[in-house]
Amino acid sequence: MLSLRLYTLPALMLLVSACSSVYYDTMEKVGIHKRDIMVDRVESARDAQAEAQEQFQSALDQFASVINLEESDLKRAYDSLNHEFEACESAAAEVSERIDKVESVAEDLFEEWQEELNLYENKSLKATSSKKLKQTKQRYQSMLMSMKKAEKSMQPVLNTFRDNVLFLKHNLNAQAIGSLRGEFGNLKANIDNLINRMNQSIKQSDEFISGMQNT
Repeated sequence: MLSLRLYTLPALMLLVSACSSVYYDTMEKVGIHKRDIMVDRVESARDAQAEAQEQFQSALDQFASVINLEESDLKRAYDSLNHEFEACESAAAEVSERIDKVESVAEDLFEEWQEELNLYENKSLKATSSKKLKQTKQRYQSMLMSMKKAEKSMQPVLNTFRDNVLFLKHNLNAQAIGSLRGEFGNLKANIDNLINRMNQSIKQSDEFISGMQNT
């Protein structure tokens, strides 16, 4: 089984690469180039982070309301919190997926740009393009680092949220609500950190988009 996986992995990577090439070629035929696709994907990742911010804040608000419920409302409390948790998981997955897509097109764009530098005959134009490539890479790396930090900050929130939802599920009683009250401060701190990180990432995404559109 292991040898089969080792055999099929390179073939799968070639297939993905071929599919990407066909996609890029098709888009270029209608005037949409890799840099345009990259800007669009950065915008999508930024929007996903903004939506995730709203979802995690909604989850925190729901958590706050749950810890003030009476025992007779515990089943409803669990259903509400579980719904919010699942929505947060979905939002986090969407953020990660869109960041992956940004990385994918960025790698292809920079590889193509680097290769095409060798096609220049005019040394001055080549030097200018090479400088722009270096600057764009630096801005991209700064933005990606900010995105990754925001992405990473989602996991502590999800972990804390999952623990409390599971605890409430298995302990539908007043004591469980008391335990949740003790966890609220930790969850709030994690979500506040997450929102701050995402605000920084969204700001850097906007700056990167502006830079790409003005070069």
